[in-house]
Parts: sequence; C-alpha cells; structure tokens
Amino acid sequence: MQALTSYGQQLVQNIAQRYGFSTDAITTLLQAVVAGNGTMAQFYHPELGGNGQWMQGGMIMLGDMFNNNLKASVDGVCQELSQALMGGTALFMAPPVSAGTGNTWWPQEWGQPGATGSQNDTRYAIFPMVRRLALDQGGHITLYDTLDHQITGISQQQGGGLQSWVFNSQYGVVRLDSLPVITTTQPALVSQPQPQTMPPADFGSNTMPPVGDDNPLAMIEKLGQLLQKGLITQDEFSRKKSELLQRL
Repeated sequence: MQALTSYGQQLVQNIAQRYGFSTDAITTLLQAVVAGNGTMAQFYHPELGGNGQWMQGGMIMLGDMFNNNLKASVDGVCQELSQALMGGTALFMAPPVSAGTGNTWWPQEWGQPGATGSQNDTRYAIFPMVRRLALDQGGHITLYDTLDHQITGISQQQGGGLQSWVFNSQYGVVRLDSLPVITTTQPALVSQPQPQTMPPADFGSNTMPPVGDDNPLAMIEKLGQLLQKGLITQDEFSRKKSELLQRL
C-alpha cells in the first residue's frame, strides 16, 4: 500500500487504540475502504473475523458471523475511515511523477488503478489511493489531482474539449476541468511501440506497384502507423484499407 502521511499514521494508530485492534488490522481495513471508493470494503484479517465485507449504510458480513460486538467494531472503524477519506486531508504520500514502463501509460509509482475505461479516442485511469486521475486523449496525457473527490465514474457529454468531460463523486456531477492539473505530456508518457515494417509484396518483376503515395500497400502501412498512434479509429483504418486493397 502507498505510504501514509503523518496524519494517516496518526489516524490509524488512534483508531487501533480506541477499538482494540492492531495497526495492521486497521491498515487492512483502510486499504479495503480505499479500494471501495469509501463506500464499501472487502477484506481478510484474523482479527476481523477472517473474510469480511462492509457497505456504507450498515451492511456488514464477517466470517465470525455471530460475533455482534466484532461486527459493530468493524462497522465503526470502516465508517471513520470512510469519513476520513472524504474529509479532504491527505492520508497517503503522493509519489513523484515519472514515466511508466511496460504496457502502462500512467506513472508506474501510482500502482494499479482502481478503475479504468475508454470512450472514443480517450482513455482514463483512476487512482483513489493517491488521489490521482490520468487522462489520455490521442497520446496527449494529462494528470490530475482529484483532491477529496471519491470518483465513481467519468464520461463525456455532448461537445468537445475538457469542459465536456464530467465525473461523479460524493458531491455529485463535477466537471473535469475543475480539477488541478499536475502535468501534461505530449506525446504519451511511455514510448509507443514501433510499427512493424511490412515486407514488400512480390508481384513479379513486371507487376511490382510503384513506390510512393500511389502505392496502396505503402498507404496501408502509413494508415497502420496512424492507427498505432491513436490518430485514427479502427473503423476508419478498416474502411480505408478495404478501399486501397480494391486498387491492387
């Protein structure tokens, strides 16, 4: 789990003392509540009755199903942790921004996102544990500080630009451009895979198509590069490719 701030450490220790749990048990619950965007949690810890589930509003299930005192304590802890997450004070230390590696397009230090999605040529990743949001629009990546918002969904309304993107939080519907921008990057944070060069087609010495913009195969290869960079959609690529193949 991401390192706690001094406030986060004090909160965990204070709750552990008041409820009679170890700091490890409280940290387990904190991690589970964060993963559930502050409204639910799934966890496992021997002190908490083994496997357990909690949902805001009073629903709680524990492996030790008949221990009502334990249920009340776990519910109380989860409620306090949920309120702390939505209270606006940072519980986790945000890592420095640096390029990701492998298949990730967000900063690797942020770990795994709590939610991801895409719409049209835009994709996003939400990181509730470090209060961050990454948005990739055709290779142009913008990183946001989500403040105390517990984001449960993000979508694009009719229109264009950042002002058309909204997200849902405990405060209702909020515009994306209201969040502080950490940084923007063009092109993407990670290097895009280089498109493989297609071997020249062998039509025989008398039928080899000319090399240049009039060569359908060369144009298909260029379209493939545009598709790799996210500058055209898969439907646009397939439609144009079909037109070019008919010219061979």
